[in-house]
Amino acid sequence: MGRIYETRKYVMFARFARMSKAFNRIGREINVAVKMGGPDPKGNPRLRIAIQNAKSVNMPKDRVEAAIKRASDKDTTGYEEIVYEGYAPHGIGIVVECTTDNPTRTVANVRHYLTKGGGSLGSSGSLMFMFERKGLIRIPASAVPDIDEFELELIDHGLDDLSQHEQELLIYTSFQDYGKMLKYFEEKGIEVKSSELQYLPATTKELSEEQAKEVRELIDRIEEDDDVQSVFHNMG
Repeated sequence: MGRIYETRKYVMFARFARMSKAFNRIGREINVAVKMGGPDPKGNPRLRIAIQNAKSVNMPKDRVEAAIKRASDKDTTGYEEIVYEGYAPHGIGIVVECTTDNPTRTVANVRHYLTKGGGSLGSSGSLMFMFERKGLIRIPASAVPDIDEFELELIDHGLDDLSQHEQELLIYTSFQDYGKMLKYFEEKGIEVKSSELQYLPATTKELSEEQAKEVRELIDRIEEDDDVQSVFHNMG
């Protein structure tokens, strides 16, 4: 057993940790969606998206249903969505999306990570000029018989960019057209594997390998926080 077992155990626990983080993130998405639009996915587009994303990370159906039930309870505390902006080392811009029931705790944690990692927390809106808000929708490549024809059709629905990664098509759209694009897929009966809004950098900054490693380690520490949903940056 020995070292081989220890290595396998580390990999196994790392995978479980990633699954736990993903389930926690989806659970909070569901909470926000239900508080905003009710527990019925038929009348709540945001909840439908959250449920789709739960399927994409293989979150068990009973856990999804339990999250919806908890969020439906009037006595349950709702989560608040907050975006923090700051700088990592070497002038790299950072956008941190959080869902929290305690903003005081969350901002203190984010500030601590940035400061300890050689960066700093910025004021609201101070870095948004460096990023664009985009929607990303993933669908199975097998759902599209002719990609070129499909791309032309999507332009009328707000397509910004389309690319293929392995067995998936990645569809980017503007923030304003994100809902319209999702509705198009729903009406066409095309399966959406997952969808999300992202902050994409308008331009990127290149770093040395050593500098990039320093920034990635900081981002990893931030992402481990339970209140953090996503971290975006402009590192090339």
